[in-house]
Amino acid sequence: MSFGAYDHLTALVVVDLQNDFAHPDGSLFVTGGDQLLDGINAEITAARSAGSTVVVTQDWHPQVTPHFETHGGVWPVHCIAGSWGAELVDGLDPGHAVSVVIRKGTNGEDGYSGFAMREPGGGVDLPTGLAGLLRERDIAKVAVCGLATDVCVSATALSSQAACFATTVLWELSRPVCTDDATTERILSEFADAAIKVIGAPA
Repeated sequence: MSFGAYDHLTALVVVDLQNDFAHPDGSLFVTGGDQLLDGINAEITAARSAGSTVVVTQDWHPQVTPHFETHGGVWPVHCIAGSWGAELVDGLDPGHAVSVVIRKGTNGEDGYSGFAMREPGGGVDLPTGLAGLLRERDIAKVAVCGLATDVCVSATALSSQAACFATTVLWELSRPVCTDDATTERILSEFADAAIKVIGAPA
């Protein structure tokens, strides 16, 4: 189910469609992540055809970071800068419509949201520059899809709404790490509380 309301005041943000998350051989493969490519490419084409800004985000970590469980964090090693795992999945954006690439966690931060990072254990958000870039383009609306629904998609959508962009999550073009009902209900509740619209949410 498409956003269907693209124009020059809208941005489509495709979150972390990278090999380590979206390829079955990836170190943090999200179940179903390999099924999103065609739908997201169609969304990119629709957005660009309407004059929208198209953004992709990438986790882009150093080899040593407190984000990883090998150095005190909670996540397996993934998306090392320059590695196969950090690359966008093969075939994404065949029409070269993407106009902005935002890389997260480049200096070892927790890079969940496309809008802000945070030092592990810290309490201060470090802007990625995405909000300012969208404001420079007079963007008012943001549509979000990608991986994973309950981690970086959620964080990106909540940050987008907090930055005063009218935000929509494309649920059917996202997949979660945790597929249990409790996680789904929690995420949908957080979106509802933040007045984030969800297209294709489970009944």
